[in-house]
Amino acid sequence: MEKKKPATKQQGHLEIKRVYLKDASFESLHAPDSLEAEWHPHIDINLQSSSQKLRETLYEVVLHITIAARQDEKRIFLVEIEQGGTFVISGFSDKKLESVLQAYCPNILFPFVRETIANLVSKGGFPQLLLGPVNFEAVYRQKQQALQVEPQEIGKPH
Repeated sequence: MEKKKPATKQQGHLEIKRVYLKDASFESLHAPDSLEAEWHPHIDINLQSSSQKLRETLYEVVLHITIAARQDEKRIFLVEIEQGGTFVISGFSDKKLESVLQAYCPNILFPFVRETIANLVSKGGFPQLLLGPVNFEAVYRQKQQALQVEPQEIGKPH
């Protein structure tokens, strides 16, 4: 009698191919005067991610971050970074693939962004700027929940 193999759940595969700095910009708008002032800035951070399929199982994910430091209503510095990575991804459902591209891969890239920003800001003569962790899974879930609520809102009379 032939033995049947137990059904196994298909597992996805993810491999990091490359992590690279795609674009970096640092502008110190009022140096050297801003370097001498007492340092109590207001920091604005805008963080987004994007992804694209390059080939059958090869994807690019890019974190885009803009940081503006203001003090006394003056913009002191501006940092813009695009941190990219290529990933071989296969064996995931469409829904899981979306989660991998929007949450898991950005989590891999974020420490590289943090290091680049800390280095640029300190090389610009300012105290090191250390970004706190970002929970990309929570951000992804919030986006999904917002998309589910949005269609319901559209049909409501005003």
